[in-house]
Amino acid sequence: MTVYDIAARLPAIDRLRARCRALAVLERIIDGGEPYYDFTSAWGDGEAALMSNGSGDEWAVVFTAEGAFIRVFAHESAMSPYAHPDQELWPGLLDGLPEVWRPQVEEPAFCDETGRFLATAVLWRLADDDRWNAGKGIAFPPGPGPYDDRGPDGSGMLDILLDDIVDRFVEFAGDYYEIEVDRAAVAHVVAHRPLTDTVVRALNPHLTGAELREDVAAVGYPTAAT
Repeated sequence: MTVYDIAARLPAIDRLRARCRALAVLERIIDGGEPYYDFTSAWGDGEAALMSNGSGDEWAVVFTAEGAFIRVFAHESAMSPYAHPDQELWPGLLDGLPEVWRPQVEEPAFCDETGRFLATAVLWRLADDDRWNAGKGIAFPPGPGPYDDRGPDGSGMLDILLDDIVDRFVEFAGDYYEIEVDRAAVAHVVAHRPLTDTVVRALNPHLTGAELREDVAAVGYPTAAT
């Protein structure tokens, strides 16, 4: 899988934003610690969905009035700037990037201490575009191996945002948290139906909807009326 495969399968911006919010809510219900998936409504003039596995792999989706920008960084990828003596971005990664997204390339959260933009995959979509875009003509190195489905550029880490997000999250929770989660409850959250105590307790019997109300509201996810 490469960034081109992901670009062809990602949903439209509004649906992607909803899925990102759902992931953040599911994460908060299951584990209230340092989030693997997060969402903030206060990212400059926009919003951002964030993923960090705590081992150097990250992705971010920035939503603005202009559209959406995605940055992926797989720290062990051969496409990482750190894998090359000149520490430059992989050729073609930003080819065709509209100027409106230049501030994201300069965003301190996406750069190292020297101000160098760190990415192994980049996608973008303007509000009036009919598809996702990536740099043109990227020549990818060999993949990391048959047992790594992230691809040579790490873009496979975005696969949880694709149409089978419910099953992918159930699998993620089993692998990462070593728990079996209620698939129907996950589907409820992914569908953005109002969060109820029943759904919360199906995912985490130690929590109530009231305890999550503030966090969930900050994400922009609906809660059931009390």
